[in-house]
Amino acid sequence: MQKIMYIAEFEELLERNEPFFLLKHSTTCPISAAAYESYESFIKDPASGQQGVYLAVQEARELSNHIAQVTDIRHESPQVIYFKNGKPEWNESHWKITKDQLASVL
Repeated sequence: MQKIMYIAEFEELLERNEPFFLLKHSTTCPISAAAYESYESFIKDPASGQQGVYLAVQEARELSNHIAQVTDIRHESPQVIYFKNGKPEWNESHWKITKDQLASVL
């Protein structure tokens, strides 16, 4: 799992045109902490084979706002967005971020 903080890092991910999951995570919210644990479990599971990145909203607010703007997906936290071919394909937030839900996207 890779932490990103800058718009340039996000844009580089999009330019690769490889599928990836992105988690917007709040470091102060218990719901976000639970979502982070589920996300981490999914990404680190060898069976998923997925690339995952995350950002801490408090540390990367400019990036979080940029992602909401370019994807036209209203910001929520926690929030997961799945990108494929440089475009958002799916997103979910709050308690709906579970390992099983993430696996169902593929």
